[in-house]
Amino acid sequence: MSKVEKILCSIESLSEEEYTRLRQWFSDRDWEKWDRQIEVDSESGKLDFLIKEALDEKAKGKPKEL
Repeated sequence: MSKVEKILCSIESLSEEEYTRLRQWFSDRDWEKWDRQIEVDSESGKLDFLIKEALDEKAKGKPKEL
């Protein structure tokens, strides 16, 4: 049995409370990774086009609704 299969079996045996905690842990971890990637992309200039686009729209007097 592989590690993943063992983990899956263990997950299936969790109580509802434990399962909820595990799901929250995965979600938090995913968001942390996303935040780090956004920081890296921002620092490298990959997101500069978004700033330019927003400033262009503002200059035209047509900012997009969020």
